[in-house]
Amino acid sequence: MIPALAIILVFQLIGEVATRSLGLLLPGPVLGLLLLVLSCSLRPALAEMLRPVVTGILGHLSLFFVPAGVGVVAHLGQFRSDGLAVALALTVSTALAIAAGALVFRAVVKRMGGPEE
Repeated sequence: MIPALAIILVFQLIGEVATRSLGLLLPGPVLGLLLLVLSCSLRPALAEMLRPVVTGILGHLSLFFVPAGVGVVAHLGQFRSDGLAVALALTVSTALAIAAGALVFRAVVKRMGGPEE
């Protein structure tokens, strides 16, 4: 378990170092995750080694929302003043994300030769 967690954190560190040193606009953890996914696709043994730890982390994903909840409570005054704008931004971005996901799904189904509507 410890080696698997160390590998995940090393990939995050690599992503952070790369984005800061190269001045990339992509967040370091996202770049690290992309590198980890690429590494797992090139070396399936790595993916199998990480699978139990990653499954455990995903099983407790709700714990990662605690800091967000604390942030909301800490900035409750700002949410009161800008609540309408935040709600509108969340609604529009959620609708756009769902639409983009649906369009990508349809394109993949069409490309894979799935049933037409």
